[in-house]
Amino acid sequence: MNISVVGSGYVGLITAAGFAEKGHNVVCVDVVSSKVDSINRGKPLIYEEGLDEILRAVVGRNLSASMDLHAAVLASDITFICVGTPSRPNGSIELKYIKESARQVGLALGEKKGFHIVVVKSTVIPGTTDNVIKPILEKASGRKAGVGFGLAMNPEFLREGFAVEDFRKPDRIIVGASDSKSMGVLERLYAGFPTGLLATDLKTAEMIKYASNAFLATKISFINEVGNVCKSIGVDTYKVAEGMGLDKRITPHFLRAGIGFGGSCFPKDVKSLVYRAKELGIKPRILKAVLDVNHTQPRRFIELARKKAGSLKGRRVAVLGLAFKGGTDDIRESPAVAIVHELLKEKANVVAYDPKAAGNARDVFGDRIVYAASSADCLRGADIALIVTEWEEFRKLDFSGMKRRIVVDGKRMLDIANLAKDVDYEGICW
Repeated sequence: MNISVVGSGYVGLITAAGFAEKGHNVVCVDVVSSKVDSINRGKPLIYEEGLDEILRAVVGRNLSASMDLHAAVLASDITFICVGTPSRPNGSIELKYIKESARQVGLALGEKKGFHIVVVKSTVIPGTTDNVIKPILEKASGRKAGVGFGLAMNPEFLREGFAVEDFRKPDRIIVGASDSKSMGVLERLYAGFPTGLLATDLKTAEMIKYASNAFLATKISFINEVGNVCKSIGVDTYKVAEGMGLDKRITPHFLRAGIGFGGSCFPKDVKSLVYRAKELGIKPRILKAVLDVNHTQPRRFIELARKKAGSLKGRRVAVLGLAFKGGTDDIRESPAVAIVHELLKEKANVVAYDPKAAGNARDVFGDRIVYAASSADCLRGADIALIVTEWEEFRKLDFSGMKRRIVVDGKRMLDIANLAKDVDYEGICW
């Protein structure tokens, strides 16, 4: 099939590259020329394992990037809208990017012959595709949804760090459609994937995305709160989680206690759901608690570091990890960012190392912190080391170069039993 993808950020680029790898002809559209140029050179501006290999294989063959949305829609049969829907300060989502994308897609549809399907893949609050996007498309195109064009909602469930694998072998494919013709086309599009497709209406598809992310975030905050209790009474949180995970109804996934969740999805989606619930007159007690626990966990981490090292003022603090999780360069809502901000307030001398995210962190902190070239450089001469991202290389850290061998672990990365006796180690929840 001929596919156009509007937006070449994280979701858009993975979607475009993934469908191109499946043999479809794909045009990725973006308003930022540097992104377009980078894609056409086969060089992704984001780090995701396996993505650069796919781009090298498909760019110039059946994947290209363009700034001409109009031409891309006219040349395709299906358009996926994958633009960002960031949080506003009050927790609601910003729709200006998706609204403008829908308007431009609609203008192109007005000049096109034949049936074209518009698929919303951006994360939007339930009711948005039907009540906001559809009217914009209909007004701009002069056509009616379900007759002049098809409309569908296809939420993404990509884990950063594993997004290529998740696209190739998804746990589920959810499609909400406004008409049977669109559903039939999307069923054919996804027919070659090794999982079934769940067909729903538009609003249900949107809600599945939010409910899924909110539940996973809840599991994380739950085990972190349990971990705080376990630490206070001298119980191994990870052994508790192991025992819980043996229950098939619970599973061990997302039961790794630590400093909390981050990224572009969980914080934003839970906040958006809380905001929408309040609009509907519902008190989202559990979801608010999820956010509260996640907000306080990095602060608990700093408090623990302060207790171990004394005053942090003037101390050389090694921060190991800046991305919100291992396997990505994404620092959005990263607990590490909150931790570094707190350290700077304490007037600590921060030296940070991350194998992929240092460039993005530099955009936030500038020269207020030092960026080490390796974990060894980061630890050299440090008074205290803070492990905040689960990069595999952090499992084998050498603390011999530290001035004071104080280590506070936020991700349970180290083999505690085999640590050198002179390492003063403590975990946030264990």
